[in-house]
Amino acid sequence: MAVPVFAAPLTYRLTPIPIGEGIWMIAGADEPILQSNGGAIANITIIATSAGAVLVDAGPSLRYGEALAALARQLTGKAVARLYLTHLHPDHTYGDAAFDPAIIAGTPALIETLKREGPGFADGMYRLLGDWMRGTEIHMPGHPINARSETLGDRTFRMLPLAGHSDADLALLDTRTGTLIAGDLVFHDRAPSTPHADLPRWRTSLDTLKELRHRTVVPGHGPFDKTPGAAIDQTRDWIDWLDAALTKAVDDGLDMVEAGTMPIPPRFAAMKAARYEIQRSVSHLYARLEDERLPRVDRPRN
Repeated sequence: MAVPVFAAPLTYRLTPIPIGEGIWMIAGADEPILQSNGGAIANITIIATSAGAVLVDAGPSLRYGEALAALARQLTGKAVARLYLTHLHPDHTYGDAAFDPAIIAGTPALIETLKREGPGFADGMYRLLGDWMRGTEIHMPGHPINARSETLGDRTFRMLPLAGHSDADLALLDTRTGTLIAGDLVFHDRAPSTPHADLPRWRTSLDTLKELRHRTVVPGHGPFDKTPGAAIDQTRDWIDWLDAALTKAVDDGLDMVEAGTMPIPPRFAAMKAARYEIQRSVSHLYARLEDERLPRVDRPRN
């Protein structure tokens, strides 16, 4: 007699890490988006306020968003009052499918970017994650961020609309604790990703963050930074090195495969996903660098 075999239910096990007064971080896996991690690779922040829980980013799927909402209520004793999205990438945004669009907040630039590009990520996410994504359909933010700060109950958050990791990045500063929630403008002990990167604008944004009077940093990926500057400096160091290394590879005539195998400096040797992100960055940035630096033989030089 055949015995039916049932797959174990797909469940996100969210472990909140206390990082400040009424603030918790859920650490994402320091990996690519994989079936084994359900796409839960981004750091998510939960903040208690007297008006309700505040979330910064929502994870990759409806299933994740539902688990996140339940955890936020368990930790704070209140329902979610606001969900801030830091940028367009689906490991941060698609969990917003679990929330009322009226409480989802984004900058006007991000809202336009999500309308244009957000639905296009769905095919790739469903292909990568399959049933983890069941029922997931991204919600457009219904709360545009137009002020320099927003207050929810007994907390005030400084809004920092920036760019560089993407065309529309948002960082938030909790003024009570000095906790900077930086989204993917900052990575920590995990190599930065560059699918929509503009490196000069990213440097400018990092300079802005560096000048803030904050105490600690929640990066978009990697461990919580208990200092104000270590993760910001490391992110800047990586993108400066990457920019110079890829430029040299073009000037030396390396093809994309060769560029993707370039040596990793010892100071980055322990950084998670370093080789993976170098190879991705070659695919993202190399063709443009070649176009800029290698003259075409069918065009006259100026």
